Amino acid sequence: MSKHFYITTAIDYANGAPHLGHAYEKVLTDIVARFRRLQGDSVKFVTGLDEHGQKVQMSAQKQGVEPQAFCDGHAAVFQGLCERLEITNDDYIRTTEPRHKKVVCEILQTLFDQGLIYKADYNGYYSQRQEQFVTEKEKVDGKWPEIFGEVEEVVETNYFFKLAQYQDWLVETIEQNTEIIYPRFRSADVLQFLKKEPLNDLCISRPKSRLEWGIELPFDSGYVTYVWFDALTNYITAAGYGTDEFEKNWPADYHVIGKDILVPPHAVYWPIMLKALNLELPKHFLVHGWWLSSGAKMSKSTGEVVDPLDLIEQFGTDAFRYFVTREMNVGQDSEFSIELFMSRYNSDLANDLGNLVSRLLNMASRYSEGKVPGASVDEQPEQDLKGLWQKTQGELIPLFEGFQFHKALERIFTFISGINKYAETRAPWKLAKSEAPEDQAKLQTSLAYMAEALRLGVVMLTPVMPAISDKVRGLVGADNFDRLEGQLEWGNTLEGKTLGEKTILFPRPEKN
Repeated sequence: MSKHFYITTAIDYANGAPHLGHAYEKVLTDIVARFRRLQGDSVKFVTGLDEHGQKVQMSAQKQGVEPQAFCDGHAAVFQGLCERLEITNDDYIRTTEPRHKKVVCEILQTLFDQGLIYKADYNGYYSQRQEQFVTEKEKVDGKWPEIFGEVEEVVETNYFFKLAQYQDWLVETIEQNTEIIYPRFRSADVLQFLKKEPLNDLCISRPKSRLEWGIELPFDSGYVTYVWFDALTNYITAAGYGTDEFEKNWPADYHVIGKDILVPPHAVYWPIMLKALNLELPKHFLVHGWWLSSGAKMSKSTGEVVDPLDLIEQFGTDAFRYFVTREMNVGQDSEFSIELFMSRYNSDLANDLGNLVSRLLNMASRYSEGKVPGASVDEQPEQDLKGLWQKTQGELIPLFEGFQFHKALERIFTFISGINKYAETRAPWKLAKSEAPEDQAKLQTSLAYMAEALRLGVVMLTPVMPAISDKVRGLVGADNFDRLEGQLEWGNTLEGKTLGEKTILFPRPEKN
């Protein structure tokens, strides 16, 4: 039975170029969205851009442009990345949009009217890089960690949200709902944070004397909203908060985020904000790991960054999508290197899949007039290939449902290797030299089996490699589909279909 499914990514920050982490999160979320659509669900998939805050204001000033113009430029770049990655988001939310400002102001006024926001003096430390207040307890060996960048001491009056009074409730909620965070071990990180000491109330404003680029507090025009309080609200803005659409979309089925923004923003601030507003919590957080280079996190500060657009330009969108999905176990960190990328590209894609398709089309053109012949032989090689598919088929849906996409791709390419093995066993090029009826029957059967196996093999590649999957299906004469139902059963629907011309799916990159 179909259902409504609402999934979001974290919204990117408009203060830098897209990197591998941005691209991976979009692809991961897109795979989930595409898979759910194939299951028959009505999907709402949202991504977007976080545009306020001190870093944006400072960067715009350095460039001598208005912050809005600065953000418009970044929005074009990030939306361009989504287009190049074939991301099927239904909405792209920008926090400078009127619809979002309206919602932020509504919830601020609601919380203020309830007495959950109060004004007080603050004397402490502030990290410009993280745009948050920090405390002495966050020092390591007496020094501020590099992640905080330059830390300055500030004394100012601000507005605070009564976060602390919800601490026990949140601990109990996470302990009782073991499914809310995937992978489950991330729940332990959240509980450790919540249990180590009392929460402080959250400063949710910045004085305009220090920061003007933000959403003005509805109850005090001298202040703007703290960027995280603004950014997290995007999830309910996009869900239609305050409209008839909200009940259909909320709660979100999944918030897809990186592990670095789980605690405290998404697992502490956001649930408590929702609780204070008397709204349901999201059903799940899907928390992915980092991309590493030689064991260290890729970051601008270390100079270890990968421009996904460079890889897409050289190798194609689907090859990029395949690599990041095959290489990353969702929830864990994963290593990236050009050598690893090239190994996957050459071995899995060009050799196993690309050569198989090329071989089939070439042989069909020579031996069966470019059409899929009928299968009349059912001997051990045919039984082995069908048996391998039955085993593979039974594993794929559960692996996709459990976000084990890397394992699903491993199973698919094990099956594709099985098709290649079947081709080597039957050796149609040898059978074609014989005029014996039994050999001709085996020849026709082998081509039919290779075509049908290829059709099946790329069905579950569709969420990961949509263009390649469609292309392969077209080349073997398979019909388009928008539901998985009936697509994974071995059959003879291709018999008599015209095969495409020989095609190089994954060309070897030109050497410089």
